[in-house]
Amino acid sequence: MAWECVIGLEVHVQLKTKSKIFSGASTTFGADANTQACGVDIGLPGVLPVMNREAVLMAARLGIAIGGTINELSVFARKNYFYPDLPKGYQISQFEIPVVEGGQLEIQTAKGPRTIRITRAHLEEDAGKSLHEDFHGLTGIDLNRAGTPLLEVVSEPDLRSPEEAVAYLKKLHTLVRTLKICDGNMQEGSFRCDANVSVRPKGEAQLGTRAELKNINSFRFVERAIYFEIDRQIAVIEDGGSVVQETRLYDPDKDLTRSMRGKEEAHDYRYFPDPDLPPLVITKKELDAIRSAMPELPDAKLTRLASSYELSDGDATLLAADSDLANFFEEAVRAANGESRLIANWILGDLSSALNRESLSISESPVSPEMLGQLINRIKDNTISGKIAKQVFGDLWQGKGQVDDIIQDQGLTQITDSDAISKAVDDVITAFPSQVNQVRAGEEKVIGFLVGQVMKATSGKANPQAVNNLIKSKLSS
Repeated sequence: MAWECVIGLEVHVQLKTKSKIFSGASTTFGADANTQACGVDIGLPGVLPVMNREAVLMAARLGIAIGGTINELSVFARKNYFYPDLPKGYQISQFEIPVVEGGQLEIQTAKGPRTIRITRAHLEEDAGKSLHEDFHGLTGIDLNRAGTPLLEVVSEPDLRSPEEAVAYLKKLHTLVRTLKICDGNMQEGSFRCDANVSVRPKGEAQLGTRAELKNINSFRFVERAIYFEIDRQIAVIEDGGSVVQETRLYDPDKDLTRSMRGKEEAHDYRYFPDPDLPPLVITKKELDAIRSAMPELPDAKLTRLASSYELSDGDATLLAADSDLANFFEEAVRAANGESRLIANWILGDLSSALNRESLSISESPVSPEMLGQLINRIKDNTISGKIAKQVFGDLWQGKGQVDDIIQDQGLTQITDSDAISKAVDDVITAFPSQVNQVRAGEEKVIGFLVGQVMKATSGKANPQAVNNLIKSKLSS
């Protein structure tokens, strides 16, 4: 029997506020355990929550970006459940009236573009964190994360493969970073996903019983977890069993999912309006201000970069995925007098490699857009070769000066004098008679070896194209 999977995602986007959603406690990552949880976060008697307005405006920003409806009046509820990292015994969330309803994201798939509907995006507070390592069989509780503002983005069950799920997640990840409402750091838990997965016979309209895969924090793990769950559910059904609605955890070390608990329904949480919080009101004036300040969104940026700079679809996609990277690119192109393709190659090649090696963001790059543009200018005007440019780039990265100063101080200017190049070519022809005979016998690929020897003899300063042309000329006579 042919099977079809049905996937819906619930993505927890940690909002990039300095304080928590209902208190003034810090949200800074990495503080010592339980040093950033105040009385409001843990629900001490007599404390009252106060709404963080910036979190509300961030939620509205996403709602506008996805084409959703912003509810000018929404309501907070208490979601009641008992877990060690939830000290109040309830989580403040939104249930009946969320801040954002509806919307969509378009993703690219192997079969072309697909539109994924978004059900809602609602504000809520995060719980604390259970720690299972280094406690000798016990569990530690860190409440620093309790009260951190989250925006939970819930999709419709429109996704039909693990690859589509990852494409949707990456699209949303790019969007929230472009909007600057989330840093997107998955290792720190700022962007994590619950995946609802079910299977059904292909062509069947009715949905199968779903399992929820909880708190997955990498694109690769999401894909692997869904693949495993699809295979598990199909095997259960084909063996005559029934899939149980439950919450499961993904174990990346063993590459499998395992049962965590039975899946709760809404009535299990005994939702009721939070008596300490008034209805949340967003004014038309606030929404107008957000709309007027919206940045260029990823899809529009991708289209503009591809058309304005004659980039390949792949290069334009990589640049548009990070607004800071795209801004760096455009500043560097201006500094390089419009030379876009070389700039893109260097940013996505040498610069990205250096940033990844030292775990730096583009905004932390020691090489500025102006420096990179100037380096490209010196390649274009034949002051230096591409090989020497890599050496100059390394010195720029280490803060050894500006482009022209490095070239001058180290004597890196390219040799363009025809007599000097001719002599170096003659010396190589004399030194490598076997390779010369191969070229004369029609093996033109050996010319590259001879060019390399000339470049080596001139410490990389000879103009490679001039060397290539001269070798061909001398060996054709």
